[in-house]
Amino acid sequence: EVQLVESGGGLVQPGGSLRLSCAASGIEYRSRCMGWFRQGPGNERERVASISTGGGDRYIADSVRGRFTITQDTATNTLNLQMRRLKPEDSAMYYCAAARPGSRYYGWSDRRSYNLWGQGTQVTVS
Repeated sequence: EVQLVESGGGLVQPGGSLRLSCAASGIEYRSRCMGWFRQGPGNERERVASISTGGGDRYIADSVRGRFTITQDTATNTLNLQMRRLKPEDSAMYYCAAARPGSRYYGWSDRRSYNLWGQGTQVTVS
């Protein structure tokens, strides 16, 4: 069973930084796309950043552009999200997501492709 395991969340003051990591465990697995989503209290889950692992295309939400950077370590199949200049409105549960092997693929920019989810890691900026 392939699993996504997030790490790196926590409590940080406004203006601070955090680095989130997501590791795919289980069988050797390289998803066609991986990304980070977040969901704050009372809000819908939104895509923060994502990457096409084959082509290297990247998406960064307007709300975090210039502050967050998404990178992938293909050797370890790990996805990272470097977050800088954090704001209170960045507080949320952050989820790593990827395309499940063998599932229908809609393209890296289509949210429907992200059907394998981690447990989430809490980020609190206060």
